[in-house]
Amino acid sequence: MTTQQVNAVKTVKLEILRQDTENGPTRWEKFEVPYRPGMNVITALMFIQQNPVTTDGQKTSPVTWEMNCLEEVCGACSMVINGRPRQSCSTLIDQLDQPIRLEPMKTFPVIRDLQVDRSRMFNALKKVKAWVPIDGTYDLGEGPRMPERKRQWAYELSKCMTCGVCMEACPNVSESSSFIGPAPLSQVRLFNTHPTGAMIKDERLNAIMGDGGLANCGNSQNCVAACPKGIPLTTSIASLNRATTVQMFRNFFGSDHMVD
Repeated sequence: MTTQQVNAVKTVKLEILRQDTENGPTRWEKFEVPYRPGMNVITALMFIQQNPVTTDGQKTSPVTWEMNCLEEVCGACSMVINGRPRQSCSTLIDQLDQPIRLEPMKTFPVIRDLQVDRSRMFNALKKVKAWVPIDGTYDLGEGPRMPERKRQWAYELSKCMTCGVCMEACPNVSESSSFIGPAPLSQVRLFNTHPTGAMIKDERLNAIMGDGGLANCGNSQNCVAACPKGIPLTTSIASLNRATTVQMFRNFFGSDHMVD
């Protein structure tokens, strides 16, 4: 259906994959909501939440999904929209073909309807220690300075909002694979670049040199194409391949300069 047709009928047609419980049966339900210029997918879901009635007039339960900032910053509202993983807050109805099909991301376990459990990704971030190791909460003063050129590209990596879209798009992330995914790998590069984060650089590199790490990446490059923030994920993975090769020799020869 074209945008002109939508304006004519003043309604938006949606088909939503529903699932009441984890591992429960799934079903498709059809909804029709009033059209409003400039509305996004979240707007349509909010209407359905307040008026949970299907197209054929059947009363149903409100659709469950996650959201927070509504500004493409928190990453909570990720779902599969017309076959493409993306943020529902920044996806405009006028840019979509109808009926609009909404599904949960399949990479993560479904909690209910469009809400998924992204613990797999958060656990991967813990595995690679995606933080700056500071001992204590006292005032440490200004930290070490970074060259402006390095700070600028490091900022691009820091835009990651752990939305999970890159992991959904990656064919190597699945229930049968232990691959930690592109987002945690990119964070390894980010924190290894930080002057203070580099203190445990070798620990992060060793964490991605084993099972589920870099070797499991198939270089499909789906992740960088799907990332809503345009983060150069494949560039980070290529850089980490070089860094882990150096780390491998350091481990073998027992270098005294494990962190530099």
